Amino acid sequence: MSSWRSLLLRLGEKCPEYAGNADFKDQIDACHSLVRREIEHSGDDVFPFLLQCAEQLPHKIPLYGTLIGLLNLENEEFVRKLVESTQINLQDALETGQCNKIRILMRFLTVLMCSKVIQPSALVVIFESLLSSAATTVDEEKGIPSWQARADFYITCILSCLPWGGAELVEQVPEEIERVMVGVEAYLSIRRRVSDAGVSVFEDIEESNNVVNEKDFLEDLWSRVQDLSNRGWKLDSVPRLHLSFEAQLVAGKSHDLSPVSCPEQPGPPGALSGIAFGRQKHEAELKYPQRIRRLNIFPSNKTEDLQPIDRFVVEEYLLDVLFFLNGCRKECAAYMVGLPVPFRYEYLMAETIFSQLLLLPQPPFRPIYYTLVIIDLCKALPGAFPAVIAGAVRALFDKITDLDMECRTRLVLWFSHHLSNFQFIWPWEEWAYVLDLPKWAPQRVFVQEVLEREVRLSYWDKIKQSIENAPALEELLPPRGGPQFKYSAEDGTDPTERALSLELKDMVKGRKTAREMISWVEENVFPAHGFDITLGVVVQTLLDIGSKSFTHLITVLERYGQVIAKMCTDDDQQVKLITEVSSYWQNSAQMTAIAIDRMMSYRLISNLAIVRWVFSPLNLDRFHVSDSSWEILRNAVSKTYNRISDLRKEISSLERSVVLAEKAASRAREELESAESKLSVIDGEPVLGENPVRIKRLKSYAEKAKEEEVSVRDSLEAKEALLARAVDEIEALFLSLYKSFLTALAEPLHDASRDGTLRPSGHVDDMTIDLEDSSVMELDKDDERSKKSHPNGSGERKGYNLDEKQQWCLTTLGYLKAFTRQYASEIWQHIEKLDAEVLTEDTHPLVRKAIYCGLRRPLEE
Repeated sequence: MSSWRSLLLRLGEKCPEYAGNADFKDQIDACHSLVRREIEHSGDDVFPFLLQCAEQLPHKIPLYGTLIGLLNLENEEFVRKLVESTQINLQDALETGQCNKIRILMRFLTVLMCSKVIQPSALVVIFESLLSSAATTVDEEKGIPSWQARADFYITCILSCLPWGGAELVEQVPEEIERVMVGVEAYLSIRRRVSDAGVSVFEDIEESNNVVNEKDFLEDLWSRVQDLSNRGWKLDSVPRLHLSFEAQLVAGKSHDLSPVSCPEQPGPPGALSGIAFGRQKHEAELKYPQRIRRLNIFPSNKTEDLQPIDRFVVEEYLLDVLFFLNGCRKECAAYMVGLPVPFRYEYLMAETIFSQLLLLPQPPFRPIYYTLVIIDLCKALPGAFPAVIAGAVRALFDKITDLDMECRTRLVLWFSHHLSNFQFIWPWEEWAYVLDLPKWAPQRVFVQEVLEREVRLSYWDKIKQSIENAPALEELLPPRGGPQFKYSAEDGTDPTERALSLELKDMVKGRKTAREMISWVEENVFPAHGFDITLGVVVQTLLDIGSKSFTHLITVLERYGQVIAKMCTDDDQQVKLITEVSSYWQNSAQMTAIAIDRMMSYRLISNLAIVRWVFSPLNLDRFHVSDSSWEILRNAVSKTYNRISDLRKEISSLERSVVLAEKAASRAREELESAESKLSVIDGEPVLGENPVRIKRLKSYAEKAKEEEVSVRDSLEAKEALLARAVDEIEALFLSLYKSFLTALAEPLHDASRDGTLRPSGHVDDMTIDLEDSSVMELDKDDERSKKSHPNGSGERKGYNLDEKQQWCLTTLGYLKAFTRQYASEIWQHIEKLDAEVLTEDTHPLVRKAIYCGLRRPLEE
């Protein structure tokens, strides 16, 4: 990398490029001198790179803004082009709904205003454009309130700029910025408060609507900005580097900005039905999601020195780094520990990362990304961050009862993976007390699931060794044994069945074809022994042959899957097939899930059969003590949903291809017609006008273009037919899934719920949680547990105060909500049928509440 690029990229860092110099002023001077000279020779190279640095390293925007202000003193034309490009990019981002780009470019323009590069009044005009669009959107008569998510986002963008330039705006255009602030306050008075019901990490299904007195994210940000204003716009987290160069910067020419325009409203104003409103609201929230939902994991004294606005700014820094450096995990960790703030923020950094890992309905990136970042941060800050992470784990473990079911699953997966990178070292003796809890207690189940996942990532003996300080926890380890082949020589199975199994193995060794094997089954086995024995012999034997490795399993299913498919043609038979698979792999939840998943891929098992098996009596009783059945169900629903998603992407691509093919065919036809119009024929012979050879070539091009258009159209029609079938399939799947949930929950809820709740008798609000005081633990020491922490994490309770049926209901309702939330986009497409066939008047209130929470649909609709 050239020296000027390296200086720009590393600006503000204590690095070799600046001889280890951490003084920002000296670094800016050095960078300015080199970049100024470089612009004279290759300004076209500097221009896009500088803009890219500002956009993708936004925590350094104050440095880049000051640098551009200095460049503006000597090269106004270069800076004018940069400002115009920034404005064009902002307009494009507004039209396409690129949330991160809008927010960062507005911050960039604010900092440029501080460096005298643009007029303050021009920035206020942008603020007012966003404010006007937001106010119109939420207007009940003129707007479309279902798109409030976009309006809230615009207001968030305005408020989030003020920590970077509020002081300058108040000083230079006090009346104009006061008008904006009054407008924001007016907007807050007419919008609807946003509830976190259904997407809160700590949320009891019973109290999901009890948020009357809580501020939502925008109201919270407004109060932080007001606090900043009351303190004279002074904060520690934003370096005001332009002040060091103020005497120079005032001589620069401030450039003007053209007004920006917000995209038009997505539909005509007017009252919408509840379903139409819900669909639009869901679409808006997908396009303009809330960026963070804060997790207050640690006691307040860990971050009490931070001003409210400083917390917001540091969160912005951290989220920006996570977003823009998602492909460079080590660089990401390095930037996260080197933010331009004068205070320590390890606890806030941990809370921010966990808030993203556990963000609902889904995190911005795959959970594995946050796992890797946490690992790298532990290595980058070995003396501090591992203890902070350990404290976060303890705090979350103490509150596991109140954790959303999907978040519990993510936490199990993250924690087991994290430990696998640190020799599985953890003070398990702290949690040995879970053995005294009922088998269904969430803390006990959490430890059991973590140990099971660790065994998957390593091997049984290694994990047993890792818990040697708490040997009693071996009881929670998964079974050590391998597959349970019921036709092995040691088992007392029927000799005839064992002989059939051996004969089948010999056929496989002899490389008999699937057709020959089907004939053998139909002629020799099925007539004499019936379906159940035949199925057991075939499935158990083939699984045993494929048990050596995943590759062996795939090979067996590819070669002999037709045999199973011929035998199991309906859901009843496929349920028995799944039972045989789970019986063979009863000691390995992982292999059970893999085998069933592969069989579904080869269409040997339908998703409806998997739903029926999961909700069979065999599994119902284990819903609250193991994740294994839920893992299989998640895989089945996910595979069906992904199939539809892939088809929609392919259709979208083909639709674009059709348009291009039509244009190409039309162009080829026009060229041919133009050429033919110039060709004249006299006495049967062509006269000079157009070369006949060229005419022939153009005809060939036109024919090929037409053929290509027809081919693409045929492909599109075929994919649309597949999509129609897939949509019917997923509708049937969701109806089956919800009806299964309803049937399974009906009797237990009737027995366990009291007055429509699942409260333990003698306690009030035991299952609720105060997010502002979610932990009172002292978490700096790995080997200490707080005297105030309690099993199952709800105040001063002793033991576990739910009975098994209540816990079963809470767990099952939690999974119902999680499935609904994860596939809400698809479920909204079929909501009319769901309302008609599932959410009837007879539906239990808690079931309705779980589904409505997952859809973020108001109960009072």
